[in-house]
Amino acid sequence: MPLAEFNIGILKYDWDDPRVADFADNLDRVYDIARRAPGYVWHMESEDMEAAQLDVQGVLGGNPRTASTLSVWQDVESFRHFVFQTVHKQFYDRKAEWYDDAEQGTRLVMWWAPEGHIPSVAEAVGRLHHLTEHGDSDHAFGWKHVAR
Repeated sequence: MPLAEFNIGILKYDWDDPRVADFADNLDRVYDIARRAPGYVWHMESEDMEAAQLDVQGVLGGNPRTASTLSVWQDVESFRHFVFQTVHKQFYDRKAEWYDDAEQGTRLVMWWAPEGHIPSVAEAVGRLHHLTEHGDSDHAFGWKHVAR
């Protein structure tokens, strides 16, 4: 069954700040690698995600420092490989440089998506809240749940 994932964080600095330039300047590179990765199905394109992030009436709250990704993969193994075995890992390892840990709670949620389903940001945020409130379940989970 396909795996949907949503991750979100609040940057320490504005997007145009030189301290996050290495992160911001490599987003397209990382997305290009994802698109070519085995098991990749779909991700919300940058323009659509940015619009969702900046919408003050939307579920992400309109914080201009929000950085998030919503994607679908054929399975957990494909997503895990992309996250930890590609250039993405180099940026993942540097997240403390860019993300404000004081503003963070649960930052990643995964769930099983029906074949052909494209999740919405509202669905993703609902899954994230469910994980935060209820812990790992088949409805919403983190890495520990799929490591069993």
